[in-house]
Amino acid sequence: MKKQLFLKRGREESIKRFHPWIFSGAVKSVDSNVNEGDTVGVYSSEGEFLCRGHYEPGSIAVRILTFADEDIDEQFFKNRISEAYRLRQKYIFPAFTGNVPEHPSLITHHSSLINVYRLVHGEGDLLSGLVVDIYGDMAVMQAHSIGMGKSWKLIAKALTDVCENVKYVYNKSSSTLPKGKYTVADEWLSDKKELPATVYEYGHCFEINPEEGQKTGFYIDQRDNRLLLQKYSHGASVLNLFSYTGAFSVYAMNGGAAKVASVDSSAKAIAMATRNIELNFGHVANHIGTVADSFDYLKGTDEKYDLIVLDPPAFAKHRSAAGNALQAYKRLNAKAMERLVAGGILFTFSCSQAINKQQFLQAVFSAATIAGRQASILHCMNQPADHPVNIYHPEGDYLKGLVIYIK
Repeated sequence: MKKQLFLKRGREESIKRFHPWIFSGAVKSVDSNVNEGDTVGVYSSEGEFLCRGHYEPGSIAVRILTFADEDIDEQFFKNRISEAYRLRQKYIFPAFTGNVPEHPSLITHHSSLINVYRLVHGEGDLLSGLVVDIYGDMAVMQAHSIGMGKSWKLIAKALTDVCENVKYVYNKSSSTLPKGKYTVADEWLSDKKELPATVYEYGHCFEINPEEGQKTGFYIDQRDNRLLLQKYSHGASVLNLFSYTGAFSVYAMNGGAAKVASVDSSAKAIAMATRNIELNFGHVANHIGTVADSFDYLKGTDEKYDLIVLDPPAFAKHRSAAGNALQAYKRLNAKAMERLVAGGILFTFSCSQAINKQQFLQAVFSAATIAGRQASILHCMNQPADHPVNIYHPEGDYLKGLVIYIK
């Protein structure tokens, strides 16, 4: 017998507007045999079927997967992942074939070759609670809900059935699942792939290791913003803070930067950034990697730069932390502006979903005032098309970025 959840009277309106979440305050009752992560049918107080999704006993009580009365089974996941795959192949990466040269030296940095992209972006692909990133012949999945965590077998099978190039699947959900009784270990759901893997983004080479790296191994969402930075880098002295894999540094070097400094608090990240520079350009003297806290680095240096990149981790993962996060963005951007030459360029970002675009803009405005610098916005940046935003779920529009000209 299918498990059921009933809403309080009048609380079905947001569902009829296709919002993909049901909050706990809207729930009247749920069957006694429903466990965390189970699939439930959702009904109005009058007994009208509304949707079906994964249940969790938290603030978000149901993550809706379908508004049709259908089973959440192997065919369901295959259909949804097929749709996501077709979208990317037909519209987002129409020139992508998945074929790569045998050696990185055969790639040109002007190439359109991309074999790293996001295949499933949660609500944007109608799979709330699931993220899947593709790295060549490897898929890395992260479950953000217990329901998706328990569905790993169905998801892994759908990925290998649908994606013609995917041979390996890695489940990296141990840190993304809600804290509770259900836990998983990060593990291969296929044969183990030899790591690190080399992937290509606009012809640039990067080594990826999802077993050790942050997120799924690479910040795919900055792809188009890195390409924009490349155009601003010719002859510039560039400081890349929170550099992680050094991807912005690689693009700056390819854009003809005079020198590039990568700064990250992790020694592993700096080693990775240095390796990625070497993969693309060999041993070069105009790149320096420094292990340091980015705030401390800005406070401790007197050097001026032509271009600075600020791509910090999320300062606020929940709305309760938004106030402190905005203060941190303000301090960080003010210090960076102080370290820019007149006529310098600042690429600054926030990936905090709890901070909206207007709040981030206000923080950067306040930073310019604190630094005493005149500033103009040249570009507003966001996430690329393989991170689609469900029109009924604006919360999915999480990445905010500005290119600022400092006078």
